[in-house]
Amino acid sequence: MNNPLVHIDLGANELINLALKRDEGTLITSGALLTSTGKRCGRSPNDRFIVNEPTTSASIDWGDVNRPIAGSIFDSLWEKISNYLGLRETFVSHLHVGQDANYYIPVKLTTETAWHSLFGYNMFIRPDIFNVNDRGVWEILHAADFVCDPRKDETNSEATVMINFALRRVLIAGMKYAGELKKAMFSVQNYLLPLENVMPMHCAANVGDNGDTALFFGLSGTGKTTLSADPDRYLIGDDEHGWAPGSVFNLEGGCYAKTINLSAENEPIIWNAIKSGAIVENVSTEKGGMKPDFSDLSITENGRCSYPLDHIQKRCIANQAGEPKNVIFLTCDVSGVLPPVSVLSKEAAAFHFLSGYTAKVGSTELGAAAGINPTFSTCFGAPFMPRRAGIYAKLLMDRIEEFGSSVYLVNTGWTGGSGDDGKRFPIPVTRAIITAITQGQLQDCKMEHLDTLNLDIPLKIDGVDSSYLNPRSNWKSVDAYDHQAKKLAKLFVENIADFNPSEDILAAGPQI
Repeated sequence: MNNPLVHIDLGANELINLALKRDEGTLITSGALLTSTGKRCGRSPNDRFIVNEPTTSASIDWGDVNRPIAGSIFDSLWEKISNYLGLRETFVSHLHVGQDANYYIPVKLTTETAWHSLFGYNMFIRPDIFNVNDRGVWEILHAADFVCDPRKDETNSEATVMINFALRRVLIAGMKYAGELKKAMFSVQNYLLPLENVMPMHCAANVGDNGDTALFFGLSGTGKTTLSADPDRYLIGDDEHGWAPGSVFNLEGGCYAKTINLSAENEPIIWNAIKSGAIVENVSTEKGGMKPDFSDLSITENGRCSYPLDHIQKRCIANQAGEPKNVIFLTCDVSGVLPPVSVLSKEAAAFHFLSGYTAKVGSTELGAAAGINPTFSTCFGAPFMPRRAGIYAKLLMDRIEEFGSSVYLVNTGWTGGSGDDGKRFPIPVTRAIITAITQGQLQDCKMEHLDTLNLDIPLKIDGVDSSYLNPRSNWKSVDAYDHQAKKLAKLFVENIADFNPSEDILAAGPQI
């Protein structure tokens, strides 16, 4: 019997041609590859595990996010998946995770599908030379079509994601949703980088002509990708970065943008990046055609596109830049009471970073309720943080204080009312606010104070209707606004109590 074919380090065109030949996808009008991930159109947090082993166990924040599993279960399934892939045509890629020469991870990725190999090619960093450093090579086995047997394999379902820090291995079985690949390695870096005094961040980043870096923290759907893709600035990356003394560097080599209601008018950079070499996941096409319909959410609200950074003309070629002048926390407030922008003190920044308040818009998680749901996600990335939240918060606050970064809370959600009673801030309004921040207009500007939410807001921003700036004046009923603001403040206070923060941090947050 002949050994199955093993493809090693193929390029984008080769992988696309093989994906088409193997019926893994079709081409849409722009030339991008359209794929489907089956019933799992988002991450599966209930199926994600970390091996509980002696060298790392004490430093993992075990719980609903970081679920422990025995090393023996991992070893058994790893061997089973290795044998499974050994009987099939596979695709092997040698990549890096992390642009900085001091902090990258060398990764060997093995998949059973050409399109998942293309996803790795797009999203991880393709080095000129695959360098093995003192961090050692991490190995990922990705078996999209494998079906786990929960009774025999001791998994939670027919699919699983497992991380083994001791063996430097990631196992992904039964998961076609490609986001699991990148988030697994983000979780790995989120564990490793703090050991080297580097802050791992769930954020986008861009840089201006003057070398002024801006960070955009936020959960999926809050606008990280959209707002960081600024035609007047150079994109570093849209989702995962590290902040080391002297630099901000991308952990990735591509972008993974949501396509919900994507338009050339509002998001031209993303729109134009969806071309040959890009991947579009779980998006409907017009009847009988090849044209994608990004407004059709019948498959999922979490449609996605993956493309390499070289699909963006105005990008930071180095994939890294200096420390950030501006740090922006993006939140999507469905209650409609947060202002479009607030200027945060260091203590208020700590409060809102620990809180990570937002709404899940078209949730990226399997089984989450459809629509828009308020939530708190510590560090604006709790699902990917293996360590305790306080470690990341301290790292961020130390970096902000040492470099002197300015911090802002920007609401990309609702105004004028809650839910159907209000409306979402128009993207051009939020873009104007971001421009004001990056141009320094909010430095030492005149402000007013919102008592219940304990936030300082600017009185005037160029290009923004002043009626937007104070949300209280935007509601039909001031009493209704005050009632909703008190409800939200109570949620903040109840949530922050879990972290036992210092008195000065508590005093900087909403008051009830």
